[in-house]
Amino acid sequence: MTVGVLGLGKMGSRIALKLSKSGHRVIAWNRGPKDISGLEISKNIENLISKLPRPKVLWLMLPAGEATQGVLDQLEPYLEKGDIVVDGGNAYFKDTERRFGHFKPMGIEYLGIGISGGILAEGSGYPLMAGGSKEAYEYIIPLLDSLAKPKGGHKFFGEGGAGHFIKMAHNGIEYGMMQSLAEGFEVLEKSDYKFDLVKVAEVFQKGTVISGFLMDRLAESLKNSPDLKMMEGPVSESGEARWTIEEAKNKGINIRIIEDSLRYRLQTQKQKELHRAFSTKVLNALRNAFGGHEIGK
Repeated sequence: MTVGVLGLGKMGSRIALKLSKSGHRVIAWNRGPKDISGLEISKNIENLISKLPRPKVLWLMLPAGEATQGVLDQLEPYLEKGDIVVDGGNAYFKDTERRFGHFKPMGIEYLGIGISGGILAEGSGYPLMAGGSKEAYEYIIPLLDSLAKPKGGHKFFGEGGAGHFIKMAHNGIEYGMMQSLAEGFEVLEKSDYKFDLVKVAEVFQKGTVISGFLMDRLAESLKNSPDLKMMEGPVSESGEARWTIEEAKNKGINIRIIEDSLRYRLQTQKQKELHRAFSTKVLNALRNAFGGHEIGK
C-alpha cells in the first residue's frame, strides 16, 4: 500500500520505517525539518497529498490535543470521500469520538488506533487497538499486519473512540503496575540485607507472577546502572491515567491504585526531595527503557 505518515518522532519514525521495510510506499512529513535515511520526506502537507493515490491513507503520529487538531485542520481541505485518516497518537477518546463524527458526514473514514509497545515494538511487533470506521480498518489490514509482525497483533473494537478508550485504560493499568514495581524495589533497596538488585530482578524474570515486559525493562536498566543514579528527577505523566480516573469516577468505579500512582508522579514534580527516591528512579528508568522518554518530559 501507499501511506502518508505525518509525525516522525520516536514512534512515528519507527512506524514509518517498519512499513517501508515491509514493502509499502511511505511518504512522510514532519512539523520540523527531519531527514531519515530510507524514508521519502515531503517538504509540506500539500506535497505529501499530491503523491498519494485515492483513496488517500494518512497516518498521524502526533502529540495529542492541539498538535493533532492543527494538522487535521490543514489536511481537511485536501480530503475527499473515501479517504482514510488514522490517528495513532495517544488521543483522548472523546476527541477521537468527535473527530469521527465530524468526518463521517463527509464520507471520510476516520480511525483512532491505540498503539502500545513503545520504541521496542518496531522489532517485536506493535499491539494495535483500533476504533472508528470498520471499513477503513479492513482496508488498511495490510498495513496493520506489517506493523504487527512478528509477535504483535491488531483488533477492531467498535466505532468512534473505542480504540483510544482501550489504550487509555491500558495506560492507566500501566501506571499502577509501574508504581507497584517502583515501590517494591525501593523496599528491597533499603533493606538491611543489602540485596544485589540485578540478581533480584533476574530471578523475578524467571516465570514469577510479576515477570513480563516491565520486569524485563527494569532488569535491563539495573544492569546498566544498579543505583539508577542518572534517573533522578521528576516523573512525567502524559494524560491517560487522568482520563482513566475521570471516566471511572463518571461510572462510580473505585480505581485507587491508578489514582495513587498518578498522585505520586504529580508529587515528584513539586517535591524535589522525591527526585532521589528509588521509587522515582525506577519509574524514570522504566519510562526511558520502553518509551525513550527523557526525565521530566
